[in-house]
Amino acid sequence: MRTPLLGLLMLTLLATPAPAQQRLRERLMQRMEQRRAQAGQEDRGQASGLPTGTRVQRDIAYGSDPKQRYDAYLPAHLHADAPIVFMVHGGGWRRGDKAMANVVDNKAAYWLDKGFVFVSVNNRLVPEAGPLTQAGDVAAALASVQQHARQWNADPARVVLMGHSAGAHLVVLLGSAPDTLLRAAGAQRPVGVVSLDSGALDVPALMMQPRLPQLHRDAFGNDPAYWRAASPQQQLDRNALPMLLVCSSTRHFPTSPCEEARKLEQRARALGVPMQVLPEALQHGEINADLGLPSAYTQAVSGWIDGRLMQVSH
Repeated sequence: MRTPLLGLLMLTLLATPAPAQQRLRERLMQRMEQRRAQAGQEDRGQASGLPTGTRVQRDIAYGSDPKQRYDAYLPAHLHADAPIVFMVHGGGWRRGDKAMANVVDNKAAYWLDKGFVFVSVNNRLVPEAGPLTQAGDVAAALASVQQHARQWNADPARVVLMGHSAGAHLVVLLGSAPDTLLRAAGAQRPVGVVSLDSGALDVPALMMQPRLPQLHRDAFGNDPAYWRAASPQQQLDRNALPMLLVCSSTRHFPTSPCEEARKLEQRARALGVPMQVLPEALQHGEINADLGLPSAYTQAVSGWIDGRLMQVSH
């Protein structure tokens, strides 16, 4: 149900000159995201569709800031050395929440049913923290998850990083130079990265786009050196993690995520890094929310993860 504040914002947007519409639109989107996050938190026990017997450990701290928290979803029947899916939400580096239904429900239900532990992570956001600081938060969260893994009967070495949108940028960045970014946080090397439709794989190229949304300028600023430091395309090295880059073949603004993914894959091939691009004819949000539902898409992602885990086991 639309609140009076949302209705007022929408009417104001229609009556506002074009130069100011972007700011109002962003404020409206942020409010809607907050409401969706609250709804996801309120109905978690009844409407999440998680398997019977799922246990949830909420708000495990990996730092002193209230945003430095994660939730761990444990299957009812946890086998020894269970693998872990480690999920980072999207939201343009400035909003989103670990408890949102489109971040958790279908993915957690699917992988919990397969005997995985599913972890959903929060991190500090713009304007308090830029993408490099956010990546540091995610790395610290990973180190904490690996420290807790044995308590859950899970294997700290069998972790798959997954993220959507801005969260996908963060996990790909960490996976591009794991010997520096992850090691600095005390994290062990994960088995791979699943990127769900990141549009910021080549940050310098992104920032030169003529019609760039303000959210990217707010996140990455004006310093080309910072762009390179926060860019997977420029940071990818020979020790990078294997990656699956899911991209929306229907999205083309401000850049084509599939073109960016193929460009990163080409660089990875030259470096000898295993990387696969998976185009999907889904909208940006559908790539996130629909993963875990019965589909060829879910089977492709699951098969890639299982393949990585088998390689690590041998």
